Amino acid sequence: MTKIKGINIEGNQITIIQIDNDDYISLTDMAKSQHQEVVIFKWMSSKSTIEYLGEWELLYNPNFNYTEFGIIKNEAGTNSFVLSSKNWIEKTNSIGNIRDMATIEQLVVLSNLESINAVLIHQGLPQSERLRQLNQVAITQMKSLTGNPHIKRLNHDSSD
Repeated sequence: MTKIKGINIEGNQITIIQIDNDDYISLTDMAKSQHQEVVIFKWMSSKSTIEYLGEWELLYNPNFNYTEFGIIKNEAGTNSFVLSSKNWIEKTNSIGNIRDMATIEQLVVLSNLESINAVLIHQGLPQSERLRQLNQVAITQMKSLTGNPHIKRLNHDSSD
């Protein structure tokens, strides 16, 4: 059984997902509450992050520079590899922060996928199987959120 709860640490809400008897803490929430620039900088240097961003861009960005992405992906994971968000956007013609382009429903699903991916990694599932399962979850959740007439539609940049 999966339960989602949260804790408040020094005014910062951190999401915790409990699956059976194991707790998984949202790294995204933790990054927001800490030295965000350092955490994100390290995250952007991770090979798995680069691969994830590349897959997302391939799906949603017809102008994505796949050749440059291949070069970056090959360099990722080395001790000397450094990549800023700005360089990623400039080199690959990426959309940029996917959260800036997302609807509120997509943001909810993305947050859920990040947590579920952590669980799947903990279970030792290979990347191909994780991507398959995450894709199924994303489709199911998006259909649920966008197809339910009882859920009030929200605009994530609305000020009300």
